[in-house]
Amino acid sequence: MTRTPAPTDTSAPTPTTVPWPSVVPTGSPPTDATVPPAQPRADTGTGAGTGPAPDADTADSPPVADAVAGAGTGARSAAPAEAGAQPVPGGPPAASVARTSGSGPGGVWEELVTSALLGTDRRTPPGGERGPGAAAALLDAAAAETVRRRAGLRPARAAGRPEAAPEDPRPPLPEAAARRLTMLLTDRPGTAGGGRRGSAPDLMELLPQWLATANARGFAAPPQTLPALLDAARGRTDLRPAALKFAGPRALWLARLNPDWRFALRAAPGGGAAPPGSGAMERARRLWAEGLFAERVALLATLRARDAVGARELLASTWATERAEDRLMFLDSLRTGLDAADEPFLEQALADRSRNVRATAAELLSALPRSALAARMAARAATCVSLDRTRTPPAIVVEAPHECDAGMERDGVVAKPPAGRGERSWWFGQLVEAAPLATWPARLAGRTAEEIVALTVSDGWQGELHAAWCRAAVRQRDGVWARALLGAPTAPDAGGPGAVSLAERAKLLGTLGAAERAEWVAGFIATHGLSEAFQLLGMCGVPWATPLGRAVVDALNIARDAGSYPWSFSGVMGLAERCLDPSEAGRLDALLAIPDEPEDASPGAGGYWAEAFQRLVTTLRLRAAMAEELRAGS
Repeated sequence: MTRTPAPTDTSAPTPTTVPWPSVVPTGSPPTDATVPPAQPRADTGTGAGTGPAPDADTADSPPVADAVAGAGTGARSAAPAEAGAQPVPGGPPAASVARTSGSGPGGVWEELVTSALLGTDRRTPPGGERGPGAAAALLDAAAAETVRRRAGLRPARAAGRPEAAPEDPRPPLPEAAARRLTMLLTDRPGTAGGGRRGSAPDLMELLPQWLATANARGFAAPPQTLPALLDAARGRTDLRPAALKFAGPRALWLARLNPDWRFALRAAPGGGAAPPGSGAMERARRLWAEGLFAERVALLATLRARDAVGARELLASTWATERAEDRLMFLDSLRTGLDAADEPFLEQALADRSRNVRATAAELLSALPRSALAARMAARAATCVSLDRTRTPPAIVVEAPHECDAGMERDGVVAKPPAGRGERSWWFGQLVEAAPLATWPARLAGRTAEEIVALTVSDGWQGELHAAWCRAAVRQRDGVWARALLGAPTAPDAGGPGAVSLAERAKLLGTLGAAERAEWVAGFIATHGLSEAFQLLGMCGVPWATPLGRAVVDALNIARDAGSYPWSFSGVMGLAERCLDPSEAGRLDALLAIPDEPEDASPGAGGYWAEAFQRLVTTLRLRAAMAEELRAGS
């Protein structure tokens, strides 16, 4: 039903309502007009509230539009009216539309929004009256005001057409693999009832492995998947390196057009500058001088991997003017390709005014066994450790330093210990950690690393000394000492003579080769089970070697037969889904049936185990299919 506006009697007094404004653009005013800023004000017309109105919007934003649309009762759609002095159905006549309230171009819109937020019973909309039709009048007025606001926008100069996306020379992804990638990117994992994971594979967890395989085979990402790839990498930082490598140069092209993907420009060296090409070094210098901090960090890391000398010279060129926290991050990039040529720069950093910078420089220098700092630390540590030959068998005697002098502090020794640590043990640990491991055979009568670790340490210093040797072996990547400190995986105490925690053992494993790592962890699981093996399994290469995979499956089967819930092994089961060799799926078929539960078993545990093994088998077969799809394009 269309309402006809009542005729206007020019001889009658003006109604006591807030008059309607003239058609004045609110987005961009004419250059000869002076538009005062919208300010809170008190309306004086009848029906107006006494509180300040909200600030005026400069565009028809969805939140404001929703607020107006939700006013009153019932739904009402208003067709856009032509801009100008046309009567609005249910609203004021054209003559009143042409009048202005004198409150600025955003005044009426402010009042409409306020009426919508407070309700028409509490705030009468401008140009309307209280009563059953107030809500409908508000929507009509909002529709007309929206059209006027849009019509009042001044056209801007058209933006330049973006350059064409760069070509990706890599071979295209096979069709089946492209469909699989789409499935992986659109998967939204859920849980079964009661928080259970169910038997369906978690496809999103397989995406990192899929990307690694695709990158290893040198495929290019399908253009239509690039937005989803960038969105996935935005949400998961662990995916970014592989996802951006697979997405290729077109990902950077897209990232320059969408602020949500700006992380790709920071992660890729020179991403914020022009695309790679001639003059790359000049662009790198410009980015180093003008880029954001994250862009400079990424640039330095990449240059370091490609040209260690050039990266160090670039860092030295601005070192004196960098902030302390920035110097610390930049210095950390020197870990890549660290060699003796970095020693002069690092020695200068030992005099830095920031304690954290000095400590990092000292750590890097101690990782160079032939550096001057390593020699100084070896001399200090050697005075603290000696061999007492009067005992049978001989034992190691420790005499920790009694003070931390200025030279020790300059070389990175932190003088103040953390809470709960004694000063002397704190200083002693730092000295031994920074000393080259080659110091000790010469100091302890030519004994090997295994023989040294097996020696008794007097006066309760064994834990402190062995923990420092563990840190030194990890820092210096010394596999001989790592093996000695790890000991045999079948040791009754579930650890080697020098390992003080699972974290220390995991770090020591990182210094060994992949095959040796897998063999040691397999022996550990066979002896001690899975309760302490999660961190150790995370250090093993993917897919797991056959002995390691079978040790894990056997341990899971033992836990199932014991009747315990699989939730205690959910972390190991998740690793198995991603790391077991897919060829092991056939061996697991026998574990899919629900086992007979012993009397002391947890209720329903058998069903949960069958479900977990079903998910494991399904995931392994899916991984085999994914590998075959990627292999088909080679």
